[in-house]
Amino acid sequence: MSLHALGESLGADALRWLALLPLVVIGIATLEGLVHSFWLRRAYDWRAFAASIADALGRRAIDALGLSLATPLLLWAHEHRLQTLALSTPLAFGLLFVGQEFFYYWYHRSAHRVRWFWATHAVHHSPNELTLAAAMRLGWTGKLTGTALFFTPLVWLGFPPNAVLASVALNLLYQFWLHAPWMPRLGPLEWVLNTPTHHKVHHASNTEYLDCNYGGVLIIFDRLFGTFVDERAEVPIRYGLTTPLRTHNPLRIAFHEWLNLGRDLWAARGWRARLLTVFGPPGARP
Repeated sequence: MSLHALGESLGADALRWLALLPLVVIGIATLEGLVHSFWLRRAYDWRAFAASIADALGRRAIDALGLSLATPLLLWAHEHRLQTLALSTPLAFGLLFVGQEFFYYWYHRSAHRVRWFWATHAVHHSPNELTLAAAMRLGWTGKLTGTALFFTPLVWLGFPPNAVLASVALNLLYQFWLHAPWMPRLGPLEWVLNTPTHHKVHHASNTEYLDCNYGGVLIIFDRLFGTFVDERAEVPIRYGLTTPLRTHNPLRIAFHEWLNLGRDLWAARGWRARLLTVFGPPGARP
């Protein structure tokens, strides 16, 4: 039985609609580039734009293969769920939303603090400018490394797998507009929601801004768990990786951190060093 057949119709329908949205997202990102280039007369890196589109297309091609490290565990969690939670009330939708936000926070935090997940997530942070096109650069190996495992508890608690996957997809869709650094602050909403102001800090490679603002739609878990950092006027943001990636080659973008991980793993001596290389934070040394 496939995951698609397991979810309620609402989750399945949402996933089908979400599958059409990349075309809309590409159109809006293209419009941003055109406005920068021809109306505002500002520099815009169209090669980086093309690299982000190539990354998105490559990811969809790999996803079409149906390979996922998390699928067996998601299926097991659904078969052994504690109950069946029907999405028939506002409370059920609210619980799914908050639960998904909670587990997304911990996934995203792990994606920065565990090198196995960072090897994929580094792709998203590789652009040296923050644009709407950068939102589409998510890497090709997410499903192969088991990122969906973080959301397994929601399935085990009783939410339909397709509804859980759709809620994660909607979370990522919300984050598209967060990659517009030209957006102003949003007043009191900044206390609750993840906003472009918070997210451009998340994309900064300055030491003062590293490893913060992991939220998806909400910023409240960052405030609760001490990972919230606000933008500081005296610290101009520098985008990209701490060691900038100066390439527009989609293959190098997709696999550069995996190659770095492989080299470090080859050089590691002893099991402790090898485990730290794979599951320790980026830059950790035994």
